[in-house]
Amino acid sequence: MEKSQSAATAWQEKFISSSDKKKVQRNKDMAQIYIAFVDTPGFFAGMIRQVIKQKYIHVVLSMDAELEEAYSVGRRNPAVPLFAGFEKEDKRKILTVFPTADYMVCSIECSLVQKEAIRQELHLAMQERFHYHYAVAGLPFILWNIPFYQKNHYTCSSYVARVLEEYGVCHWEKHFSLVTPKDFMEKFGRKRIFEGSLRELVEMSVQEETVCAVEKIA
Repeated sequence: MEKSQSAATAWQEKFISSSDKKKVQRNKDMAQIYIAFVDTPGFFAGMIRQVIKQKYIHVVLSMDAELEEAYSVGRRNPAVPLFAGFEKEDKRKILTVFPTADYMVCSIECSLVQKEAIRQELHLAMQERFHYHYAVAGLPFILWNIPFYQKNHYTCSSYVARVLEEYGVCHWEKHFSLVTPKDFMEKFGRKRIFEGSLRELVEMSVQEETVCAVEKIA
């Protein structure tokens, strides 16, 4: 039996072209990271929405489609808009503050090496999160289309833009400080894997966790 299996394997390998082998290897080496677009109510959010002319005004970078390991430059506490910086997103906590929030999640292809490097970058930023601040002073420069960067000061989109470009996942035709959620939508919006309410996204995660728990017991 072992001989026939090895013979079959050898026969298959003989007729698999080198280009096909490269495709198989490439698929093994590829991974996905995720961009979440967020639509939340509020006065400040409404101002941003008017400027960029789109529904989604916040950008989040996630290592998984369920946004369990997701990070952004935004409110340190969802209920307090005055304090902002680098934080790990807690979708359940956000839901309690913004029960009507809508989300859209898009996938981005990258290599396993790139994904791991980005993960390390995010973990390091999280350790030093109180050194990161929201780039309030840079907002007028976005309107004037003038690059402006203070060390460790970012908008939600400029931080993600810098990270993705720095690790070779994508390239922007402008300085990262000028990249807005609208630019992300234009670049990645067609790779949507989810769009709906945050409540729906959280409920899907709860259902998946329940299924996993039942399977472990079984």
